[in-house]
Amino acid sequence: MTDAGAGDGGGREVTLYEAVGGRPFFDRLVDRFYDGVADDPLLRPLYPEDLTDSRAHLAGFLAQYWSGDTAHYSDGRGHPRLRMRHAPFAIGVPEAKAWFGHMEAAVDAEDLPDDVAGALLQYLASAAGHLVNQR
Repeated sequence: MTDAGAGDGGGREVTLYEAVGGRPFFDRLVDRFYDGVADDPLLRPLYPEDLTDSRAHLAGFLAQYWSGDTAHYSDGRGHPRLRMRHAPFAIGVPEAKAWFGHMEAAVDAEDLPDDVAGALLQYLASAAGHLVNQR
């Protein structure tokens, strides 16, 4: 992604984090995602009753992933260790598909340029597949 309005007209690389407007975007994305999870009979049992911490952790992780700034997640929670953190939960292909479906709906609810939405969805699909630990 380039910023065509950059000073000398040469354009500068704009990170995806900047393109979506920073942390507020990830907070909105995660809120929409968890609104879907809250009513999902397959996924809801995998989460604690109170989703407040889950929302903060996921938004912080995604903001860190896309910004590179560890203050969003790792400074408070340590290395993400996604597979290890999710190992106690039975995550099969149906759960991964449901998780991605809610994320896809959350991304689609934003008015994002195709390249930005595509990059987000590609990463989220990969992450969903990566966490499958049951056949």
